[in-house]
Amino acid sequence: MVERYRVISPSDPGAFDGDGYVLTVREDRTLNYLEHRNMISKEIVFTPPDCVAHLTSKSRFGRMGLSFLNSVKVHSGFVGRLALELVNLSNERTPITIREGDPLIHIEFLRREGESAPYSGKYMFQFMDEAETQAYSKILSDNFPSVFPAQKLREIAAARLTRDEPA
Repeated sequence: MVERYRVISPSDPGAFDGDGYVLTVREDRTLNYLEHRNMISKEIVFTPPDCVAHLTSKSRFGRMGLSFLNSVKVHSGFVGRLALELVNLSNERTPITIREGDPLIHIEFLRREGESAPYSGKYMFQFMDEAETQAYSKILSDNFPSVFPAQKLREIAAARLTRDEPA
């Protein structure tokens, strides 16, 4: 799926952990005690219409007191960088720093049954530039034309979120 649909891009062969892939973040950030922040994945994620993806945090950060607040599902059909909602709940009340490239979140793709209802909301193509959006629009329209009509993709792309919203 990585080669055919670019479900993770860019991907690093060393980030596959046997059950899935370990996502990283695109920039360094320090969270102070009780601070809630959205961190954006470095990688673009695409969940094909016949799949669903689940997220779990790396225990390394959990042991430090970092809590992952997102729902743990990435909808079928979603394409974009993930906004990872984190809060520092450290018992020691100390800051926690996450650095670009740190292994942070596991993602696992599972095949789903039944009719797909792919995601097409305002977060589709979030935090992607124009070239990335066009490349994924082509992947979607070439491989899933009945699910992702080209005109609908253009409309979604025009309305995409391109920068972080305040936490």
